[in-house]
Amino acid sequence: MAGKLDSKLLQALDVMGFTNLTPVQQRVLTDLPNWRSDCLVQAKTGTGKTIAFLLPALHCLLQGSSATPRGQVAILIITPTRELAQQIAKSCDQLTSQLSTPLRCDIAVGGTARASAFARFMREAPSVLVATPGRLKDYLSDPAAAEKMSNIQTLVLDEADTMLEAGFLADVKQILRLIPPKSTGWQGMCFSATVPPKVRDVINVVLKPGYSSISTIEKNEAPTHERVPQYHVLMSSVAETFTTLTSLIQLESRTSSKIIVFGVTANMVALFAAAFARGLTPLKVFEIHSRLSQSVRTKTTEQFKEADSGILFASDVIGRGMDFPNVDLVIQVGLPTNGEQYVHRVGRTARAGNDGRAIILLTEAESFFMKTNRHLPIKPHPQTDAITAGAASCTETVTKVMYTIEEEKKQRAYSSFIGFFAGSGLLKQLRIDKAGLVQLANEMAIKGMACPEPPPMDKKIIGKMGLKGVPGFNYASGDDLVRRPHHRTSGKPRDVLSHGGDRRGGVEKRRGGGGGRGRGGSQRV
Repeated sequence: MAGKLDSKLLQALDVMGFTNLTPVQQRVLTDLPNWRSDCLVQAKTGTGKTIAFLLPALHCLLQGSSATPRGQVAILIITPTRELAQQIAKSCDQLTSQLSTPLRCDIAVGGTARASAFARFMREAPSVLVATPGRLKDYLSDPAAAEKMSNIQTLVLDEADTMLEAGFLADVKQILRLIPPKSTGWQGMCFSATVPPKVRDVINVVLKPGYSSISTIEKNEAPTHERVPQYHVLMSSVAETFTTLTSLIQLESRTSSKIIVFGVTANMVALFAAAFARGLTPLKVFEIHSRLSQSVRTKTTEQFKEADSGILFASDVIGRGMDFPNVDLVIQVGLPTNGEQYVHRVGRTARAGNDGRAIILLTEAESFFMKTNRHLPIKPHPQTDAITAGAASCTETVTKVMYTIEEEKKQRAYSSFIGFFAGSGLLKQLRIDKAGLVQLANEMAIKGMACPEPPPMDKKIIGKMGLKGVPGFNYASGDDLVRRPHHRTSGKPRDVLSHGGDRRGGVEKRRGGGGGRGRGGSQRV
């Protein structure tokens, strides 16, 4: 690329340690008629797509081929999650680090203080804006902010299939109506692993006829997840979750040093992290989910990326697109929402040509997942007997750790577990009714979490879960509610979430209305 790519960008690539371009980067830079051409690029996650769209867009901006007035956004990048937005912005800052005149890249995402972020955007006039759909739509509803995006040079849709399948189709279409029309000449770049029909609907608006189509996915090539060895471990009871996970990690950490563990809800993830941080593993424990502030999530993301070893307990805020180097094992505890979510999680390992393994930990009642997803190459773990024996032998250790964890944290995990299954439509497949669900959760709480009795639940919260009158609950008294401030007596309970709210996709989603976190806010995962 020497002599063709802006010299300052080349210097930055050198500083970043790039010696060769990945196939998708090479194809974009060499196959396009020019670097202002519209394009649809299909490439698997983890193959360097971010640099592939940033390099030509930044080059054109730096070479002055932009009609964008100074102080306005020239490059607008839309991506599904906060973590991906931050990852893209970091790459942009690295690529522009050698410029004599700084080029500002800003992010607009839910889960952050809207007022201060918006004020920064208006004050500092970034040339590049990376945004999630909900918050971007919110910005564009303000005339002054819309004016700052009235001379866009390049629009990038990153992870287009993920974004549109995650329920953003209406938001993206609205955004396309709020920015200048395609006839004004801005470049469209769509990056996607797959191109389902609803992605085509948006592509036809973002890309003009005759656009360039580039794919680095071979037609007969097995998807990445099919090349990852995948195993399942079955437990006889959900109460064995914590001991079996402990045994599994003890066994696997002999050969795997960087592990991601996905849990069924954010609050269950928090409980896993608390337990393992108190002596269930010698590896350093990291934790990321929507209950944490955005600043903590950002810090954790960077720390785990840089770590040589450790265990990241995570919800689906990092389930799609996120690149954590050298993860050699992904463990999923409990049922994924569907086969697609399972595959995206598996995709956090075996990236950039590295090896990896994946294991899913389920109860025998949950084993229907393998039957309904026969296309997934999940085999029984070859050391299941050793894992089961290890679970039995570490029961006392796990129980002692559970005694040290505050009851409030265990109550949140318990209630979110019930809330997930109550709203998921999975009870029929599990062959239990609502009373059976409560019994299942009580067994997990008493035998698995070492609770002396089922954690107390507020009647209003139980009603919101559609479980009014179901036997087995330990109803909270007024004193319990005073001692347990996380129980809310009005509005949607923070800690008891439905199928759609606590696990689905880990993506930003606009909730509408109001300021602050309510506008362009995120789903809680």
